[in-house]
Amino acid sequence: TILLALVVSSGAALWAADAIQPLDVKLGQWETTITTDSSGRPPIPPEVLDRLTPEQRAKMEERMKDYASRGPRTNVNKSCLKKEDLDKAMSFGADQKSCTRNILTSNRNKQEIHLECAIGGGKQSGTVRVEALSSESVKGTTQMTMTAGDRTMNVNSSFSSKWIGPVCTEK
Repeated sequence: TILLALVVSSGAALWAADAIQPLDVKLGQWETTITTDSSGRPPIPPEVLDRLTPEQRAKMEERMKDYASRGPRTNVNKSCLKKEDLDKAMSFGADQKSCTRNILTSNRNKQEIHLECAIGGGKQSGTVRVEALSSESVKGTTQMTMTAGDRTMNVNSSFSSKWIGPVCTEK
């Protein structure tokens, strides 16, 4: 779906489904450009870190440092938006008991949702904002904070999506 990119960028994979008014956008093929930037230390639970050898931990820390130093990353992908996807927007298709969400705005043009999750020994919280500029153009942002132990990572992303046509070539 148009919003599938939000799942990847936010790290907040899924949360419980509430009734949300679908955005007034066309069904079919969409192209999404998403830019993601992260800062801080990846929220790896202390018990996971404790199982690593000093060499493994040093190697992982070096990779994470390298990843963070790259700055914002931009990806473009195509997806197929179907009616059933639009009807379950912002639920990302699952009922996750460890997550709650508070719908701040939900209408045909805008959706804003705050979420809180307790997953894998850590916590995630953030806000997702989506705006249908027209039936063929959507933009949005996510701001997420993820913590585990003494590690905190912030992930911010922005995206824009444009309708390509009614026939899907990407699933």
